[in-house]
Amino acid sequence: VIAAIAIPSYQNYITRAGRTDGQTWLMTVMQAQERFYSQNQAYTANLGVGGLALTNPSGVAVATNGSLTSEDGRYTISAAACANAVIANCVTLTATAQGQQAARDTECGNLTLDSRGTKGESGTGNVDACW
Repeated sequence: VIAAIAIPSYQNYITRAGRTDGQTWLMTVMQAQERFYSQNQAYTANLGVGGLALTNPSGVAVATNGSLTSEDGRYTISAAACANAVIANCVTLTATAQGQQAARDTECGNLTLDSRGTKGESGTGNVDACW
């Protein structure tokens, strides 16, 4: 009986803890976007060479127009223009869940953050629960 309660609770905890990996990297990349904007007066969809020039936690540079892998490998981070806007004025970052995170986190799914501060999720839950 205890195992029937403890195992799902533990798995839920692991899923929520994994979600912070995506949130952390969204915030890290958004900080890099804001630095880029202050120097170039535009955001960029390019996280790699010729854009933000980020490196993955493993030390490997992000390819031109490639996505960044989060530290725990639970998410990949990509950038695009906000809906109804051009990339120079607004950028949306998306943390796409990978592997077990994608399979288990149907409540939040993929996480988003834009340069206007708007947070989002693609799952069955709501933004407040996911962020």
